[in-house]
Amino acid sequence: MALHICNCFALSNHKQTHTQQPCFSNSNSKPKASSSLQTPPHLTKRSLSLSLFAAVFLNGVLPNSPIFAQELELERYTDSKEGFTLLRPSSWIKVDKAGATALFEEASNGSNNAGVVVNPVRLKTLGEFGSPQFVADKLIQAEKRKESTKDAEVIGVAERSGKDGLQVYEFEYKIDSTRGGMKRIFSAAFVASKKLYLLNITHSDKPESPLNPHTRLMLEQALHSFDATT
Repeated sequence: MALHICNCFALSNHKQTHTQQPCFSNSNSKPKASSSLQTPPHLTKRSLSLSLFAAVFLNGVLPNSPIFAQELELERYTDSKEGFTLLRPSSWIKVDKAGATALFEEASNGSNNAGVVVNPVRLKTLGEFGSPQFVADKLIQAEKRKESTKDAEVIGVAERSGKDGLQVYEFEYKIDSTRGGMKRIFSAAFVASKKLYLLNITHSDKPESPLNPHTRLMLEQALHSFDATT
């Protein structure tokens, strides 16, 4: 899937000026976690869960805390060679696949996965390619051209600041496919050192077994954690 996103960036090199229409619950830039949000030693698991969801509700993102990441069953993965980092589901296993810089799959269902692709580009920033909405439109067009796609719809588009003000685009969309049925897709992209970094998280979201709130929250925070290391 991430390879299809990469192809979208190769479709055009001119700058777009479409007005961004953010749809994610988080703001265009990550709010700073409040220094008053501490986790006392006596905090129970139930209280921790309540604090977790309160933090997300109020801020749109999690505090930069290993305790909260652990509660969501996330762990840090960093590729120092390629220069990116993210939180990934701790139970998902790392697998090798041609074309993927890094790929993690759910052990019981490989179609639920998170993949990162890194490719050289002539762009210095994503803004040189187009607005977040422009890129989202390209993504959906690419998906709809696939024979296996029955329907594709954008759910959310957002822009945030990464390391040192790095421009990061985020997208959420759903696909109804003849290969696996309904799927929810969370994607993030940024350009650094003339390389395009793409994260694509795919998870089943069928009517009979929809994406549950805990899993959705885990995947969203994995999405928001994608960033450059240099």
